[in-house]
Amino acid sequence: MSGGGASMDAVDEQRIAELTAMVRAQVTGGSDARLAEIFDALVRHLHAFVGEVQPSDEEWGAAIEFLTRVGQFCTPTRQEFILLSDTLGVSSLVNVLNSGGGEFTESTVLGPFFVAGAPEVASGSDLAAGAKGTPLHFAGEVRGPAGEAVAGALVDTWQSDTEGFYDTQRDEGTRLRARLRTDAEGRFSFWSVVPSSYPIPQDGPVGVMLAAQGRHPYRPAHLHFKIAAPGYRELVTHLFPSGDRYLDSDAVFAVAASLVKDLEHHPAGTAPDGRVVEVPYDSVEQVFVLNTAGGAREGSS
Repeated sequence: MSGGGASMDAVDEQRIAELTAMVRAQVTGGSDARLAEIFDALVRHLHAFVGEVQPSDEEWGAAIEFLTRVGQFCTPTRQEFILLSDTLGVSSLVNVLNSGGGEFTESTVLGPFFVAGAPEVASGSDLAAGAKGTPLHFAGEVRGPAGEAVAGALVDTWQSDTEGFYDTQRDEGTRLRARLRTDAEGRFSFWSVVPSSYPIPQDGPVGVMLAAQGRHPYRPAHLHFKIAAPGYRELVTHLFPSGDRYLDSDAVFAVAASLVKDLEHHPAGTAPDGRVVEVPYDSVEQVFVLNTAGGAREGSS
């Protein structure tokens, strides 16, 4: 990209300051104090960014065209704006600001492949629906801050297959995606396959941006979870099998050390739930600890 417009020395700084003040006054005139605070900060920082970068008319036009293309790539099953937020680290930054942390399970980004209203299935179900790969048995527990079992929690789970594709990227129906309920002891389980690392979509404007930045587009292998229960703060998180080459360079900056898990390898035989598995399989367990709905964020007063 070519250089920007005139240097700051060549422009009327007083006129810029007056313009920014005028815009701030107009965007903060509503009755919603929080909205006024947000827009005031947005204008201050956006104007400061433009003043620092000094874009040319052509560069600003290219920026608007880029954002336009991001919007045009959004569909009911693909959210390019979430992908943009993820790849710039903004989603993870917002997550850090709102995460419970501490004794609670760390949260991560939602990602662009969540689909609301996935089919609800019984605990112990096989979500693979014929997907190839090493079978994976997952056993989870959902608990509150005092260690209490959270019964009836709604657990959304979704993941890529061993080729790095989500079901929304194929025309083969729902698979490796479901909703489950925890039992009276806060437990749930399912069968799937060991996920694979994969590149985020590169056929849109975000892919063009990554290439221009000299970045790889890969995410380490992971399983997604979204857990909701009355009286508790909703948890959105991942679990990452250890040993993945992209754990230290996740394209969306979502890896947390506490969420990296070792998979246990098993020979063919009878699994913990009584299922006979004819090939070697893996298993992993996780206790998810939820904060209460009114619980304070880590580090807040």
